[in-house]
Amino acid sequence: MANAPPTWELLLVPEGMKKITMEMDTKIPNAATFTVLKEDHTLGNLLRMQLLKNPKVIFAGYKMPHPLEHQFVLKIQTTPDTSPLDVLQHEIANLIQEVGTIKLKFENALTSRTLNPGEAPIPMHLPMRERRDF
Repeated sequence: MANAPPTWELLLVPEGMKKITMEMDTKIPNAATFTVLKEDHTLGNLLRMQLLKNPKVIFAGYKMPHPLEHQFVLKIQTTPDTSPLDVLQHEIANLIQEVGTIKLKFENALTSRTLNPGEAPIPMHLPMRERRDF
């Protein structure tokens, strides 16, 4: 397309801008709004779901201001004993650890199961009684 922006513009944060900005809410106690640049629903929903697992989080939600802008706005409200920034940092660390665990399990499964070139894999999404070794 002639008028489409270069693909690198969708990924790189412009010079002088921060990837994440935070603004404390003046009307809601213990609430903040985080704007995350150059990301989309993938990270927005992942962070929201991870935040909602935390019992100190009262509310977590995100929205995409416009479908052609690659950014999302994340709103977090916490209990009075913690801050939205602390909870976000803690849950990002938990998410990184969880993704690392999934990656390790996947790599272990790949190395422990060596397939012969003509052998078909067992569909893992089927219940055990429906799986057949070919």
